[in-house]
Amino acid sequence: MQHAPAQAHPPSNPSAQERDFVASVIRAEADTLRHLIDRLGPEVHDAVDLITRTADAGGSVIVAGLGKSGLIGKKISATLASLGIPSHDLHPADAAHGDLGRVSRSDSLLALSYSGETDEVVALASLVRADGASVVSMTGGENGRRSALARASTVNLWIGAVEEACNLTLAPTSSTTAMLALGDALALAASRRRAFTSEDFHKRHPGGGLGGLLRPVTDLLRFVVGRNLPVVPETHTVGEALREAQAAGRRPGALILVNAQGALAGLFTDGDLRRLVLAQEPLELALRRPIREVMTRAPRTLPHTSVVRDAVRMFREFRQDEIPVVDEKGRPIGILDVQDLVAIRAIQD
Repeated sequence: MQHAPAQAHPPSNPSAQERDFVASVIRAEADTLRHLIDRLGPEVHDAVDLITRTADAGGSVIVAGLGKSGLIGKKISATLASLGIPSHDLHPADAAHGDLGRVSRSDSLLALSYSGETDEVVALASLVRADGASVVSMTGGENGRRSALARASTVNLWIGAVEEACNLTLAPTSSTTAMLALGDALALAASRRRAFTSEDFHKRHPGGGLGGLLRPVTDLLRFVVGRNLPVVPETHTVGEALREAQAAGRRPGALILVNAQGALAGLFTDGDLRRLVLAQEPLELALRRPIREVMTRAPRTLPHTSVVRDAVRMFREFRQDEIPVVDEKGRPIGILDVQDLVAIRAIQD
């Protein structure tokens, strides 16, 4: 009598097994990066030096690779460019059909090939080197340091014999992660060497969330002294200050108060007014009080050189809805309202 084949039992907890598998892949790639750190040698300094000299001389870092390495190269090139190092990617096959003219002697080539034996990449590196430009390569595997690409390079960076996270090594995983991390590190090190600043970054990245946080805070000011923001002497009474503000029309949620030298002395906020109205003394007497007695003294301010990121940090830390912006002598030039940050989606309402 024939027995029916045994039926495979479904996993008791497929969700947990899936999670464990995903975790194992991430762990394998993380292990590769830890091993990469241990392999870093003096050639890293040489590579950063070469990239820095290329940018300082007005050249570009050309990044090339084939297949998955080529995709990683595109990202590294984009990182270099956003950090102030001119760069573009070049397909090795296209280089052999006319695009080699994009590379000049003032440029350098960053070539990616795990085996170091990819024909198109090796050919490109050899041609570039023969033309007088420098070549930095990334290779891996047991023979990567002795590969054709390594021999054609000015500097070779070896990521080691990497065990791919993908079963049967069907697709590059850990190796491309290592190349990407090393490429990002080179870009950051070169930009650090060149004293690249957040202002430099904003010039190259005016759009998006990162660029928005680096905008000058003065760009957001809706209420500006001398235009639509009254400045009230601290010697005024509460009533005089309120009447002066009323005459100016639309106003922010706080009055700007200055001393005899024109420097910021304090704020009179809607909260200060509410507390005054709710006090026990008659309203008529309250309005006759000098405003300096009931104002918020020495409020936190932002220098006029601040960027949006500074304002967001102050709001989140201190929950101050109105932030005076002052010049180098402490004189108010405007007031930033929290709604100005909400309007550009720097913070949520």
